[in-house]
Amino acid sequence: MGGPNTGFRYARSVTDRFEEAGSKFAELVRIMARLRAPGGCPWDRKQTFESIKPYTLEETYEVLDAIDRRDWAELAEELGDLLLQPVFFAEMATEENLFTITDSLDAINTKLIRRHPHVFGDAKAQTAEDVKERWDQIKKQEKSDKRRDAMASILDGVPRSLPALVEAEKVSNKAAAAGFEWPDVAGVLDKLQEEARELAAARDSGSQEHIEHEIGDLFFTVVNFARFLKIDPEQALRKTTARFRRRFSHIERELVKSGGELSTTPLKRMEELWQEAKRFDRDE
Repeated sequence: MGGPNTGFRYARSVTDRFEEAGSKFAELVRIMARLRAPGGCPWDRKQTFESIKPYTLEETYEVLDAIDRRDWAELAEELGDLLLQPVFFAEMATEENLFTITDSLDAINTKLIRRHPHVFGDAKAQTAEDVKERWDQIKKQEKSDKRRDAMASILDGVPRSLPALVEAEKVSNKAAAAGFEWPDVAGVLDKLQEEARELAAARDSGSQEHIEHEIGDLFFTVVNFARFLKIDPEQALRKTTARFRRRFSHIERELVKSGGELSTTPLKRMEELWQEAKRFDRDE
């Protein structure tokens, strides 16, 4: 049975769906192994863990973009591209006798069962907040069990390789959960204003290093402000950038209609078109 205007085919039963998914995942693993094997694809065979990392990040953002646009057909395709990334990494790891994709699947299956005792065990959780609290407790215990260095930081679990905005959010959340937190949102707002003043002073100093430092502090405080207001800063920025793209494109289209060019159009005229685009946004 297909969804409305999607052309997608759904399995007739849960069992069929599981079996079909397992079969197709195994096929993906086989295809990747063939591409990396002698006589396979020269490009795929040339890749390393380091060279594939940027593609993993790129595919993740393409998934997010498809979700933002509510393009479900595109999302299905982008999720497939994203699925390829762990299979690619695991195939390279298999070649070096490090681990296999089966180890990765075992790890996530075991983790999901362990962190959902209210589903797979006797624990009770009535609300999403209950689940989140228990999840954090179990995760904290897991980290404690793994930790060998008494001086290890609770922030060690946040990879430095994350995009800066995502890393800042995760570090901020962990520090807050440990009690390093403002008592209320007013404190964060005061800090935001303080950082803005320090940035202005840094600009006057003329030191690029100082300016960079203060801009970083301002960004980090904005992330904390977003957390207090329960706003995902990554998604907020993505949506703002999307609005900017849409409004700037309106300026370009209107200038083309009138025979103008960006390079020769006065800023005042571009601002008028920008405000026009904003009105269109509000009307939609």
